[in-house]
Amino acid sequence: MERLTLVCLWLVSCCGMTSADRSEPLKVEEGTEVILPCSIRNNLESLLFDWKKDDKEVFMYEDGFHYNNGRGGQDPQFRGRVWHFQEELKHGNASIIIRNTKVSDSGNYTCVFPRLHPRETFHIQLAVDPILKDRTDENIPGAAPKPYVNTLDDNKDSSLLQCSVQRSSPKPRVEWWDDAGNVLPAQEPQITERDGLYDIILQTTVTKTGRYRCVATQEKIHHQIKSDEIDVFISGAAPEPVVKILNETSDWSLLQCSVRRSSPQPRVEWWDGAGNVLPAQEQVTSRDGRYDIILQTTVTKTGRYRCVATQEVLNDQTSAETYVHINEAGPQKEFSGRDVVISVAATFLVTVLVGGVCVLLYVRWRFKNTQNPGGSQKQTDNCL
Repeated sequence: MERLTLVCLWLVSCCGMTSADRSEPLKVEEGTEVILPCSIRNNLESLLFDWKKDDKEVFMYEDGFHYNNGRGGQDPQFRGRVWHFQEELKHGNASIIIRNTKVSDSGNYTCVFPRLHPRETFHIQLAVDPILKDRTDENIPGAAPKPYVNTLDDNKDSSLLQCSVQRSSPKPRVEWWDDAGNVLPAQEPQITERDGLYDIILQTTVTKTGRYRCVATQEKIHHQIKSDEIDVFISGAAPEPVVKILNETSDWSLLQCSVRRSSPQPRVEWWDGAGNVLPAQEQVTSRDGRYDIILQTTVTKTGRYRCVATQEVLNDQTSAETYVHINEAGPQKEFSGRDVVISVAATFLVTVLVGGVCVLLYVRWRFKNTQNPGGSQKQTDNCL
């Protein structure tokens, strides 16, 4: 995106393109960013230019002072979203970039140089195409609230799910999606209408373990809102365990493994990297014939550890792994005052011995030179 922005600015600066050169509206998608081009041949660093949308102040620059460095007067709709290109001002480029575009940004814009003679004004039309998204924070009347989902019936082969969407207008399209975004077959929706607002109930039966959500879509107001995900476990097969490190020190780590909504009750174990079963503490709760199990163990060695859930009746086994690092370095030796004294004395003794040897060698060399003056230079040369 940054490279594309630089290319656009180069075209604006070098080709003299302005909003007056555009014969069609500039179209962008909601939530993206757009450059509104405007340029003249003057250096703008010490001049004034003003961008407006109808009567709303979009961006004003005057001799280095603008809305992003303390100048007041910008319309709240554009606050914090509009920027100029400081390094391009010397090339006459007064273009601006609008980030996180909104549908309300659509309209006619003017780029004005009021102090030029003659006064220069350029026009550009912007069209922001809306996208489907959650518009709850926009307070649109009749926008569907978050769907409410629950499980009506649950057995070993299937689960009956229900979604409720209340007080919505226009009438939303309500669907059940799986975790891949595929629309699921569902029963005929139950629709009631009161005071122009719609209440909708939609039920679906699922036969696979997974996560599902309900989605309400109102295309006329470009509003789409999703429910929280609901977990479904079919045939009692244990899902992949959830493992985490609850606590750790330099000497040990406390590991926890969670296995939910399983039937028959699985055997849950902590294994080390060699497959050895570790001692652990187990908490088991049961609801509607399904089991939730939490297993904790404390380890004191670096390595990989695996939580394994086994259901022999179903011939099913699933697992999850985590890595633990323990500081296994041995304690460092502490030196006493006596050790320090001995160390210093030994160093001093070695220094004295080495110094004495050097002195003896030097005296011997001087004695030989005294006995044989003619060979002194030769021996010195050899030493060198």
